[in-house]
Amino acid sequence: MKHKFIISGGGTGGHIFPAISIANAIKKLLPDAEILFVGAIGRMEMERVPAAGYPIEGLPVSGFDRKNKMANIKVVVNLLRSLFLARKIIQRFKPDVAIGVGGYASAPTLRAAAAFGVPTLIQEQNSYAGVTNKLLAKKAKKICVAYEGMERFFPKNKIILTGNPVRQDLFSVAPKSEEAYRFFGFDSAKKTILVVGGSLGARTINQSIIAELDKLTKSDVQIIWQTGKFYIEDARKAALNFASSNLLVTDFVSRMDYAYAIADLVVSRAGASSISELCLLAKPVILVPSPNVSEDHQTQNALALVRKDAAVMIKDVDSKEQLVTKALELINDDKALAKLSENILKLAEKDSADRIAKEVIKLIS
Repeated sequence: MKHKFIISGGGTGGHIFPAISIANAIKKLLPDAEILFVGAIGRMEMERVPAAGYPIEGLPVSGFDRKNKMANIKVVVNLLRSLFLARKIIQRFKPDVAIGVGGYASAPTLRAAAAFGVPTLIQEQNSYAGVTNKLLAKKAKKICVAYEGMERFFPKNKIILTGNPVRQDLFSVAPKSEEAYRFFGFDSAKKTILVVGGSLGARTINQSIIAELDKLTKSDVQIIWQTGKFYIEDARKAALNFASSNLLVTDFVSRMDYAYAIADLVVSRAGASSISELCLLAKPVILVPSPNVSEDHQTQNALALVRKDAAVMIKDVDSKEQLVTKALELINDDKALAKLSENILKLAEKDSADRIAKEVIKLIS
C-alpha cells in the first residue's frame, strides 16, 4: 500500500529547506511514498519545491497587514478561500499524515486535515512559538521542536526534541579546506569573517559593514560579505574606495559549504535554520536578531544561545556602533572563539530530518 503525506508551509528559506529535508527523509524510509506540498501563492516555495522534485499546490493565503487595516478585508477573504481549497486538497489527495513546518499555508492545510481526522504533526523551528503553531498544537498529535523549554507553549506530552533539519551539503567539505580558500581567492594563513544576512540580505548588518569598511580592510582579516540581492549595489559602491584582496562582496554565496569551512567567525541574523547550521558546524557567531519578525522570535532564538555562552548577541539598534569593533576583537581572541565553538556544538541536534520522518511514519494509523 502506497502511503501519502502532505507537507505544508514555507515563505522563507528557513521554512522550505527543513520541509524538503523532511520529505527526502520520508522517501528514504518509504521509497514509494507520495508527497504533496501545499504552499502560499507567490511565495518562494512555489519555485523551490518543484526544483527539488516535488509537486506543490498553492493557496491564496497571506499574513495580516498591521499598517493598513483595510487591506485585511482581502486577507480574511483569501483565508476563507484557502480553508475551502485546503479541504478540497485533503479530500482529493487523502493523506495518511499532514505535516506543518510554519508559514502562512500551514494553518488552513492542517486545520482542514484535522477536520477530516488526518493525524497532524507540526515542526516548530524557533525558541518562541508562533501564533499559528500555538493554534494548530491543540489538534496536533506530535510537535517536533528545536529548543528545550517549549512546554511553555505546547502540551508537554506531545513535544519531541528533534532539532531543525538543515542542508546536508554543508557538511561535505572539511574545515579549513585548501580547495575552499582557493574558491574565494583567500589566504589560508589569515583569519576569515563570514557576514551573512539571509537569502534576501539584512539592511542593518550591511549598513554596519559599510560604516566601518575602513577599519575592516585595514585589519588584515579576510571578509566574505554576502549582502543579499537588495543591497548589492550600495555595498559594491561603498567597497570601491576600499578595494582589497581581503574583501569579497557578493549578493549570493553559491558555495556556502566552502564559506562555512573557512569562516573563523560568522556574523548572522538569528533565524532558526541558520542557528541550527551554526550549531552543527560548531561556528563561533555574532547574532544580530532581526526586529522585523513576528513575536520578536529571533531575539528569543539568540538569547537561548547567549544564556549558554554559545554565541554573542548585538541588538539591531546597536549594530552600527558595535558590530565591527566586536567582530575584530573576537576574531583575534583564539580562546574566546574556541569557547564559543565548544559551547555551540553542545546544542547541536543531529539527524533531525530522519528523526522527524520516523515520528511522521509512526502516526500512520
